[in-house]
Amino acid sequence: MTNGPSTLKTIQRAFEILDLLKREKQLGVAELAQTLDLPKSTVHDYLRTLRTMGYVVNDGGRYQLSLQILELGGQVKYRNRLFHVAKPQLERLVDETGEQASINVEERGEFVILHTEFGADALRLGIYPGLRTPIHTHAGGKVILAHLPEDRIEQIVAERGLDAPTEYTITDPDDLVDELATLRDQGYGIDRNEQVVGMGAVAAPVQVEDRVVGSVGVVCPSDSLLEDDYRETLAAEVQKSANIVSVNYQYAP
Repeated sequence: MTNGPSTLKTIQRAFEILDLLKREKQLGVAELAQTLDLPKSTVHDYLRTLRTMGYVVNDGGRYQLSLQILELGGQVKYRNRLFHVAKPQLERLVDETGEQASINVEERGEFVILHTEFGADALRLGIYPGLRTPIHTHAGGKVILAHLPEDRIEQIVAERGLDAPTEYTITDPDDLVDELATLRDQGYGIDRNEQVVGMGAVAAPVQVEDRVVGSVGVVCPSDSLLEDDYRETLAAEVQKSANIVSVNYQYAP
């Protein structure tokens, strides 16, 4: 019988290789071996197995993730009820604003984009479904965080910390508590430059029976949010869409 802990370590190593290929796009055996501090022969065995299973491809001696990973991610999204009920509202937001709109969720204490639509005037910042960022750095993450139970908020902050991608990111726990209280009161959240300098976002929570299941957000140039009328228009639109998504999530067939 195969040793349990050894088998788990083998699985862990395989996913470490996949994570490295996700981050670096393409790597050779020697680069992977050096990063993982493993013999090249061992890394080659892992890569051969992953290639046989269809999860990596060999391009002239350098390895990259295969499109089979895309199939897995696509299945996760298309089986998600929130994606299906939110997609028409994201399309509406894009038509109304010309910006980029997304439906977002929290998973393992992180902000995750489930699906995104792009308008004619949208920023192109490499945003894609499955993108993970610190939950406190984005309006769409903060409105989710604001409606989680207090002990869950404390757990996320303790485990994930308050890293600062930019100088404008909230890094003080007391400041975050105040910010979340404000978001709960006003029903939506705004950030400017907190995740990426030059990017702003407006978002509202999707709540079902007093439980937050995600958020609807619009991303735009951060300076656009200095205009009161435009900021208020976006806030009203994302709240409208979040409310419709909430109702459809509960009752749509």
